[in-house]
Amino acid sequence: MKKQPRLSFWQIWNVSFGFLGIQMGFALQGANVSRVLSNLGADLHHLSLFWLAAPVMGLIVQPIVGGASDRTWNRFGRRGPYILGGAIIAALAMFFMPNAGLAVKIMPPLVFGAVMFALMDGSFNITMQPFRALVADMTPEEQRNAGYSIQSLLINTGAVLGSILPFVLTNVLGVSNVDADGGVPASVIWSFYIGGGMLLLSVVWTVFRTKEYPPEEYAKYKGLEVRTEKKEKGTLKGFLKLLKETPKTMMQLAVVQFFSWFALYLMWVYTTYALAQHSWGCSIDDVVSESFQDAGDWVGILFAGYSLFAALFSIVMSRLANKFGRKTVYSIALFVGGIGYLSTFLFSGGEMVHLNLLITQVDVPSSAVFWMLPMIGIGIAWAAILAMPYSILSDSLPADKMGVYMGIFNFTIAGPQIISGIVAGEILRRLFSGEAIYIMIICGVSMLLGAIAVAFVKQSKS
Repeated sequence: MKKQPRLSFWQIWNVSFGFLGIQMGFALQGANVSRVLSNLGADLHHLSLFWLAAPVMGLIVQPIVGGASDRTWNRFGRRGPYILGGAIIAALAMFFMPNAGLAVKIMPPLVFGAVMFALMDGSFNITMQPFRALVADMTPEEQRNAGYSIQSLLINTGAVLGSILPFVLTNVLGVSNVDADGGVPASVIWSFYIGGGMLLLSVVWTVFRTKEYPPEEYAKYKGLEVRTEKKEKGTLKGFLKLLKETPKTMMQLAVVQFFSWFALYLMWVYTTYALAQHSWGCSIDDVVSESFQDAGDWVGILFAGYSLFAALFSIVMSRLANKFGRKTVYSIALFVGGIGYLSTFLFSGGEMVHLNLLITQVDVPSSAVFWMLPMIGIGIAWAAILAMPYSILSDSLPADKMGVYMGIFNFTIAGPQIISGIVAGEILRRLFSGEAIYIMIICGVSMLLGAIAVAFVKQSKS
């Protein structure tokens, strides 16, 4: 086996740069889709069902794209064609989704919005899955922690930019935050336009600035034989064989992933409602008032906060993992994330306070300001979730099947979200009478269980 050359910092940076734009799109989706769907007519207790489109699309798309990218090579490389194609579709969906009201002659706006949401998230998955495999393809084992840490840094930088866009457009540029007809505000619409453009530009940068290894060279670096036969390629039999041969490390990580992503899904769906009710004092059925929209904008700031803390933690995470071990860093990160979720219950109501931010001034309830403290722990957990499972897993996977196994691993992300989406609405209605703050408590308990489950993961040696 020929030793794979080490990459410079900027080469690793270019490999992952497209994640900056992808995560801008994800951040806009996470902070604003519930608000968009509510403005289009979705009921609070049914929101989690609409959000099922995201994990279902990932469940279907990622293994297919992963397997296909393992067998692809053309002028754009091995992973590049899928990364670029998915980005183009995702950008178009981002342009159309907040304008669902314009499609009223074709179908109800809520249906159109849900379809665009599914298309957008499916395209994100087409783009993201090959990106995960691309880092493993291009980095030698000794740079794997650094590769995924830089990826996490770029992801969270993009998330910060995407999360604050509606707030900046409203409070700095004066773009309207309330639609007179109760529809999607202009600030959200323009945020999706900008996010879609940035997604496309950053992905183009990665595709054209990263030169993937040709099949023969890649095989030498990974100790593989260059295979020309098409045996069992793309067949159900071949896929079932892969599942049967799934490394134990992946199965053990699946338990951790279940608790992590169960919590994350609930957070993305219900934080706007939890904050609006708990801090702004909005009623359970309020989705159009100025207070609710202000809470929605502040959720963008909070999400930017946890993404910023995640980006900062990503800078040191690689060194900590090298020194203390991946599992230790992973477990502690999930633990502090769980504490962060639980602490949100402490911050409710309060007098309105005037904040002088770097770029604008805003009035918010005092408790809403303190919601930034839990975001520290949540951000640390998020950084670890984005990097540590893939860093641990990549050492256990055969190099010639890296893409398809990374796609199969997405089952551990999509599965818990699907379960969460099915049960969350009923839990909120039957147990909590629509008070969304208690959903944050469930998030905290779930994340703590994930921290415990890390102890049972057995790492494979390269």
